Amino acid sequence: MTALAPLLQAFFTDRLRRQRAASPNTVAAYRDAFRLLLHFAQGRLRTAASDLALTDLNAPLIGAFLDSLETQRHNGARTRNARLAALRSFFRFLAPREPAHAALIQRVLAIPQKRCDRRVVNFLTRPEVNAVLARPDLTGWMGRRDHLLLVLAVETGLRVSEIVRLRVSDVVLGRSSYLRCFGKGRKERLTPLSRRTATRMRWWLQERKPAPPDPVFPARHGGALSRDAVARLLKKHTAAATATCPALKSKTVSPHVLRHTTAVNLLQAGVDRSVIALILGHESVETTQVYLDADLATKERALARTAPVGAKPGRFRPSDTLLAFLQAL
Repeated sequence: MTALAPLLQAFFTDRLRRQRAASPNTVAAYRDAFRLLLHFAQGRLRTAASDLALTDLNAPLIGAFLDSLETQRHNGARTRNARLAALRSFFRFLAPREPAHAALIQRVLAIPQKRCDRRVVNFLTRPEVNAVLARPDLTGWMGRRDHLLLVLAVETGLRVSEIVRLRVSDVVLGRSSYLRCFGKGRKERLTPLSRRTATRMRWWLQERKPAPPDPVFPARHGGALSRDAVARLLKKHTAAATATCPALKSKTVSPHVLRHTTAVNLLQAGVDRSVIALILGHESVETTQVYLDADLATKERALARTAPVGAKPGRFRPSDTLLAFLQAL
């Protein structure tokens, strides 16, 4: 019997950390996938996780686990596929190490990804952004922190993981002000700041007088904010903003929605897709295509330039309601 525990430990320590130098986010995502799988296997097989054999993780069990993610945990197809990707990585690692289990490994690797719908990305309009930014109480330091964090997120399009990892040493203020951050895939990039945001950042740092290794956006206890904390503060200010902007009630606003908002704002300003991909840290320009699908204003401008033969260009507008009533008599 081939024990599972040493193989799984070697996968995380040897493959992910030493050979691939995987980022903490990748390690955490893979860890969570296997924790869920092992809990599921324990309940199904009535065996402790440390006593499981490699043969216990066969294709039928993993298929049942993936189904349980959707039926019991109510995960979407994208989350299910992300968990499967982590499991596939482990079994590809096993292929040259455990040739005796080649058939089992190939059956697991043959489990297909599930196709999922691609929805139009959610983003905030300018009035909605202004309503959210107006909610933090600027008389307290936490309100000033929240306001600057939200302004930075909308202006730069940084991922929430990049924002919470920002250190004072990553902020460069001068004639050309910018932030230095390490994004997805360990890619370093420089993100410029507008003059107004740079001034706010200077005031914020002068108020706190932090050391270079300190986080730019600290929590109440002094350490860095977590991603969940950023999501909670955004949810709080968005809920308060619905009083002045009821349109926010119909939207689910997350930190990543602010990143979408940045991309759509840049598109509407006429910025080229390749530049947007550079600003957001996308691996490919094609990733930016989803924002074109979401930008209705750009589509309307394109349609306004065309017209059927013999018709005047422009979008249809209904006639005056009173004149329409009289005409219908």
